[in-house]
Amino acid sequence: MDTLYNLFIEPLTQPFFQKALLGGTLVAIVCGVVGCFVILRRMAFLGDALSHAMLAGVTGGYLIMQFFYGDAANAPAMLIGSLLAALITVGMIGFISRVSRVKNDTAIGIMYTGVFAAGGILASVFSHRIHVDLLHFVMGQVLAVNDTDLWVAGIVAAVVLSAVLIFYRQLQLTSFDPVMAASIGIPVLAIDYLLTTCTSLVVVSAVTMVGVILVVGLLVTPAASAYLLCDRLSRMLVVSAILGVTSVVGGLYVSLWTNIAGGAAIVAFCTVQFLAILVVAPRYGLIAGWLRRAQMVPQQLVEDVLSCVLRAGDAHPTLEEVQSRVVESRPDAVAKAVRTLTRQNFLEEENDRLQLTETGKREAQRVLRAHRLWEAYLEHVGTPETEIHAKAHQLEHVHDPAAVDYIDDKLGHPLRDPHGSEIPVDRDTVAPGKIVKVSQLREGHCATIVSVGPMAANDLLKPGTSVRLGPRQQNGNMWTVELTDGRKIALPHAAADAVTVEVQEETRNAEVGAAKSAK
Repeated sequence: MDTLYNLFIEPLTQPFFQKALLGGTLVAIVCGVVGCFVILRRMAFLGDALSHAMLAGVTGGYLIMQFFYGDAANAPAMLIGSLLAALITVGMIGFISRVSRVKNDTAIGIMYTGVFAAGGILASVFSHRIHVDLLHFVMGQVLAVNDTDLWVAGIVAAVVLSAVLIFYRQLQLTSFDPVMAASIGIPVLAIDYLLTTCTSLVVVSAVTMVGVILVVGLLVTPAASAYLLCDRLSRMLVVSAILGVTSVVGGLYVSLWTNIAGGAAIVAFCTVQFLAILVVAPRYGLIAGWLRRAQMVPQQLVEDVLSCVLRAGDAHPTLEEVQSRVVESRPDAVAKAVRTLTRQNFLEEENDRLQLTETGKREAQRVLRAHRLWEAYLEHVGTPETEIHAKAHQLEHVHDPAAVDYIDDKLGHPLRDPHGSEIPVDRDTVAPGKIVKVSQLREGHCATIVSVGPMAANDLLKPGTSVRLGPRQQNGNMWTVELTDGRKIALPHAAADAVTVEVQEETRNAEVGAAKSAK
């Protein structure tokens, strides 16, 4: 018990440790909150730039107090000087990136090193007047916090947290979607400057405690840890602040026990905390990722299983039959894929036989449509007949609906593949209520005309007219549109593309055709 008391309780009775805890907690909370926006906006390098620019601000504060007031430097003067140096740095970064072809990250690298060098020059030229403790400036002196530092940290925390609360919605929108924020009237540039000012204040207040080098760690690392744990910004802000506080508390105890610099101990504890979260985070951690990948079934195998069950039709196959037909994969991998598909409601098992659910049918028909369209395309470009099926089997797994639709259109929306099997219609695109081109419809589809382009100008085809698609003519190159009074209009591909319609329903013929296409 005495050991525990000496390690944990006795330090809390010491005034220097109490001040360090209070000051560190204030800084950690505000760093954690602002750091979330820094992470989301990818501004971590800017925080590093602001911390380095402080050297010029601190030296400038010393000189102003001595030249104009004949007084020794004090914390408020250095705070104002540091804030001005930070704002000048940000202004110059923005100016350079706007008036030249130099990118923002390059401008940050140029200006922060330049301003830092200016501070070093001032410190060298006026070394007889400026007495900056470079070790404390770099490493911080959290265990030597005085009352003035606490007041500065408290005021900065109050100002910054109030700004975040007042402008939370604007900060949130500009962080995730600045284009949409601008479109609804939010002054994106002003919000950017507000966040930059808050970041500058946070950096200035934190440097005294953790040092110019380590302040970026306290600004970024807790927020990055919270980013691994949270999907909502409101929760991320709270978790980041809590992790910042735990870093300060843990780092101060480590500093006291091991007699190392307090700022270094805090940021080191913060880093270890991040690495632990990186490993064990329930959704985005390394272990979760490894487990997810171990349970993952290759998408190509999933689609092969679905296609196999679809092609079996009413003769619902057993697991062993599917394993024998999907010969490219090991039987145990096929069994795993079947279990995954059953769990995801793509397949259902009854009396040891597999059948597709409605969701599974739609997915399987999508793959089958892609396969047969690729076969038609490969034949069109002259691929040897013996290679068509194998190459189409590889290409059917290309997950780009736009590419498949493009091939479908360029081939003139073919009805059958080179082997004579019907190509299924895209039921996600051609569905009741969807706006499509007439060329995408099949025999039996009913629709209402929405618009008619110049290529299809016809007195009978007018917006609002109900039509039904008849059988295609001339080897599938001519679409037949039937009006309600029985009149028929033949449209070539270009004209069928020029007529847009709203799909209403499918007749029994279309349903039967779709069912046959799956076989």
